[in-house]
Amino acid sequence: MITNWEESFNLFQKVVSSSSKAVQIRALMKVAHLSNSAPADALARAVPIITQILGSSSSPSVQEASAYCLKRIAHQGNGDRMATLIGQYGAIPIILRLLQHSEDSFQWVLVKCLWSLVTFGKHNRVIVVRNGGLEMVISMLGLCTGSMRRYLLEILSALTLLRGVRRVIMSLEGLRFLVEAVKFGGMASRERAAHAVGCVGVVKAVRRKLFDLGAMQMLIELFREGDASTKLVAGNALGVVSSHIACIRPFAQAGAIPLYVELLKGHDPIGNEIAEDVFCVLAVAEVNAVAIAEHLVLILKGNDEEAKAAAADILWDLSSYNHSVPFIRNSGAIPILVQLLRNGSSEVREKVSGAIAQLSYSAGNRAALVEAGAVPVLIDTLVDELEGLRENAAEALISFSEDASLRNRISEAFTVTSFQEMQNRLVEIQNSDVHMSRSLRQMSIEHLTWDPDMI
Repeated sequence: MITNWEESFNLFQKVVSSSSKAVQIRALMKVAHLSNSAPADALARAVPIITQILGSSSSPSVQEASAYCLKRIAHQGNGDRMATLIGQYGAIPIILRLLQHSEDSFQWVLVKCLWSLVTFGKHNRVIVVRNGGLEMVISMLGLCTGSMRRYLLEILSALTLLRGVRRVIMSLEGLRFLVEAVKFGGMASRERAAHAVGCVGVVKAVRRKLFDLGAMQMLIELFREGDASTKLVAGNALGVVSSHIACIRPFAQAGAIPLYVELLKGHDPIGNEIAEDVFCVLAVAEVNAVAIAEHLVLILKGNDEEAKAAAADILWDLSSYNHSVPFIRNSGAIPILVQLLRNGSSEVREKVSGAIAQLSYSAGNRAALVEAGAVPVLIDTLVDELEGLRENAAEALISFSEDASLRNRISEAFTVTSFQEMQNRLVEIQNSDVHMSRSLRQMSIEHLTWDPDMI
């Protein structure tokens, strides 16, 4: 066991200056072996020496030992200190230069060293890209097979954390490798790749390419296998890809809807938002709308108050889409919503009241709401202590009041203050809309074009 590291460092410095390649290799391998126990300061002092050997030696064997030693050191220290230090001393351009002409074990070690530097040192990713490393990695992926491919895919996923890389990766024909990186590699790397897929998929023209490359299936697989954090990333990326019209039906057929239901049950606000956005997109297809409504009803019947509030919130949103309304009604959701408005928690009741208010704009839903006993519950809710509940109940009852066949059923609501306030507010909104419409009709194209105050 080494107790005097200063003496050991001086000995290393003297030995590696030897002209004997065998001696240099033994010294470098010794440092690599001791890197787990050596003080950080000693390793930091060794880095510039090892980097200089890597760049100046004429022996591939010595260079291979140097790269291996740097790889081991990059893992050490707190945070990314050592990996960043290696990058600062100029090791990355040397590694990229050597990679162009290396093969066999030497190439293996260089790739692993580069992997360590970009995995543990975020600043090194910029250095790699600036020195042509992105193009080199994509080129190698086009030729490489076997276990080295995993390291290259993980390097690529690390580089895609840079926005600039995500912008150019499509022009470099690297999109297929990015999708592949979602499936292969460590979970952290696959999550990085999924994040990048979600980012590039924001561009509408790219979504179809991602779908054709199999991104949907690979993201679903990652969604199933990942932990809570990974599920959020995969779910978000999958939602982006699925928003392409060609993906909507295959998405449900691949079994993705239950995954988002589970995300909804996870009580994560971000997860709820992701599931809500995805369900609103998927519900465009009838088969999806039916499946989503059925899953949401099952949640509403359960005992998880947070999940019920999230499910009611999504039903609220879906109720604003005309194509979804019949499926919500046919799913049996309305009697359950009325029951929850009567007996649910405050949060659940507020979300449910919003859904009922939205559903009440449809004549078919109003009939179903009356049958489920909604009217007396809504009238009672007009005097609730929560303002949001009162407003939603008033909005629903106003829809009933405008239906000649149902107006008499809600007559006792006419004298309630919250109902009257909502009526007055709607009249003001309607008058404002009429005034705006008249103003726009009187305004010429020239006004809109030349009056700076109109811009």
